[in-house]
Amino acid sequence: MTLTVNCPTCQAPVSWNEKFPQRPFCSERCRLIDLGAWAAEEHVIPGGENEEQDLFSDDLPEQ
Repeated sequence: MTLTVNCPTCQAPVSWNEKFPQRPFCSERCRLIDLGAWAAEEHVIPGGENEEQDLFSDDLPEQ
C-alpha cells in the first residue's frame, strides 16, 4: 500500500513513491513556491530572538 499525502502548497494528493520525486510536493512549481515563502519569511520556526545567542554563549571565553 502506497502512502498518499497532500501537497503542502496546493493540497493535491501525492503518492509517496518514486513517481513523485518532488514529494511531499506534487511538482517543482509547488516546491519552489514553498521555498520562496521560507525565503520571504512567510514561514518561520517559532523561537525567541536571543535563543541563537544563548546557544553559543557557553563557547565564549570568560573575561
